[in-house]
Order: sequence, then structure tokens, then C-alpha cells
Amino acid sequence: MIETAKKNERGLLVAVGTKSESDARIEEMMDELEFLSQTLQIDILGKFTQKLEHPDSKTFVGKGKLEEIKTMCIADKIDVVVFDDDLSPSQLRNLEKELKVKIYDRSLLILDIFLKRAKTAQAKTQVELARFQYLLPRLTRMWTHLERQRGGTGTRGGAGEKEIETDRRIIRDQINVLKKKLEKIEKQSNTQRKSRSGIVRVALVGYTNAGKSSLMRILSKEKVYAKDELFATVDSTVRKVVLNNLPFLLSDTVGFIRKLPHSLIESFKSTLAEVQEADILLHIIDTSNPSHEDHIAIVDETLTEIGAGDISTIRVYNKMDKSDDEGIKAGKGQSIKISAKTGEGISELRELIAEEVKKVHMKIYPNYMHPEVY
Repeated sequence: MIETAKKNERGLLVAVGTKSESDARIEEMMDELEFLSQTLQIDILGKFTQKLEHPDSKTFVGKGKLEEIKTMCIADKIDVVVFDDDLSPSQLRNLEKELKVKIYDRSLLILDIFLKRAKTAQAKTQVELARFQYLLPRLTRMWTHLERQRGGTGTRGGAGEKEIETDRRIIRDQINVLKKKLEKIEKQSNTQRKSRSGIVRVALVGYTNAGKSSLMRILSKEKVYAKDELFATVDSTVRKVVLNNLPFLLSDTVGFIRKLPHSLIESFKSTLAEVQEADILLHIIDTSNPSHEDHIAIVDETLTEIGAGDISTIRVYNKMDKSDDEGIKAGKGQSIKISAKTGEGISELRELIAEEVKKVHMKIYPNYMHPEVY
């Protein structure tokens, strides 16, 4: 018998915090990094943290810490070391040379998760483009990530200098092809969005794994993929919903996360247009996560970055079955507490959405309030 199931890789996590950061904050960052790593089937065997004024310019961590990591890599036959920040091309080269294992930094880890989750041609093209743009300046003699793209063996030792130059040329060509392909897809998406003009648009936003897809399924009463994992939704899903005789379009969008790669935001502009062009945002918050206040700030910052910071927003405090009212601060604008799992607060949320949709109808689409429409 031939075993075809992919074996999980053995990994280590590395994070560098500033001296002013608390141990609890660094531990929380490591927990999220572990969750991200597990999404890519990496079993974490150890975690290394260090507090520095700033990361080492050559190896990110100090010499002593690097030796500790190297020792464990050899002793436990580690396949991959995951860093919680982005590495410069020189840091990446030095770390691969020293540790002789595959190196992931945070951006590449997120990009590979997106690549795994993408379902539609648009999402796949967006992620591939972002990934190639990220990889281009980071090709090294020991690079292993590209082996999957060109059908290589994935063995360590990697390509020689000539092959690296060939890879660079191939990547540049591929980037141009993907950009043209994405332009064509985006034109089709823009046409589809224009055809939906004249109807109120509501978009679900929030930190990854906050429960957006579960709520989408409840509100639209349709089967939508929802699972307790990071970036379960990469593609934008749009459904027509009618509440209190008021029709509107509800879209589920990709989750935000701390240090979301800029190249990914750039590539996902057309998907994020569902957020930018929405009349109302439902900001879903996982109240069971002790860092939910930080998550709120990250989502708010990302919304501002993509030009959606001024859109009318309802904060939806989800997973109240796993938490209590303590620690939940009243935010700006409308807010409501619910549990998508138990149904607590869902009927009140429907009423609140219908109320806000009606306001938008009256303000922006007055002709649509004519009884014949309904």
C-alpha cells in the first residue's frame, strides 16, 4: 500500500517583542501564530520568544537565541520555523543558511492559508498575484516554497544562481499574466456590482474567525461554509435577503487579522469593494476572545485604510454564550449582543438591520419605497 495522505510538518514558532510589551501580550501573539500554523498542518513542537529593542538586522533574533533554535531543529528534526513578523530578504537568507529548514514569516504563512482557502478564479488569482509579488525579492539558494509552483521535489539545497535568475524571470512573467487576468475578472465584477445598484448593500466585516459566515448563514437562510478556523472565507459571498418586506444584499467578506500583508490588501481590492461600496457594515466581534478589544481596533484601522471608515456600522458582539457582559465596552454607533450558536439576540438583530436598511432606502433610494416594489 502507498500512503498518499500528507503528513503534518514539524514546526517551531519564533516571536520578538519589545521590552515594553507584556508577557501576556507576547503569549497571545504566539497563540494566534500557532492557530495560523495549524491551519497549514504544521504541528508546533516548541515556541521561542525574545525581547529586544529591535530585531537583529541579520538573523531577526540574537545569536544565543538562534543557537537554541538551531539545537532544537536538529534534535527534533524540525521541518519549518515560523516567525511572527515579516523577514527581510537578507534575514531570510541568513536564517535558511543557519537553520537549514524551511522558513515562514507571518506574511507568507497568511498568503499560503489564503491560497489553500481560495475557491473562485478571482480569489485564486488575487492570492497567487500577492504571493508571487511577495516571493520575488526573497528567492534564495535554499528556497523551497517555489518548488510547488514549478513541480519540483521540495528537497533542501534548492536552485543554483542560474536557476534563481530563471525563477525571477518566470515570476515576473507570471505576475504580468496574473495582473491582466485579474483586470479582466475585476471588470466583470464591477459590471455585476453596477447591475445591483438601486438596492441597499450590507457587508459583514470583522476579525478572522469572529463568526461572520455563521451569521451569514442564519440571516440568509442558505448554506454558507462556516467553520471554527482562520480565514474560512476568502471569497466574497453575496446573498439577497428580505427582512420586514425590505430587500437588501448581504455580503460575507474575508476576515481581517493583525499584520495583514499589504500585498494581499492590494490584490484583494475588488473583493474588498464589497465593503467599500456597502451602505451598512455589520462589524462582528468574538466576545469570547480575551483580545477582542484589540481585534476591534485592528478592524477599524483596516476599514480606514481601505476607505470604509465612515460607513454606518453596527457592532455585533457575538459568542455571548461563551462570555459575559464584563469587559465589553460600548463603542461608537449602534451595537447589539448575540450568539449565532444559541440564537440569542438574533431576532433583535434582524429588527435592527431592517430598521437601518429602511433608513438607507428612504435616504438614498426614495423611489424604492413605492409599495409596488414589494
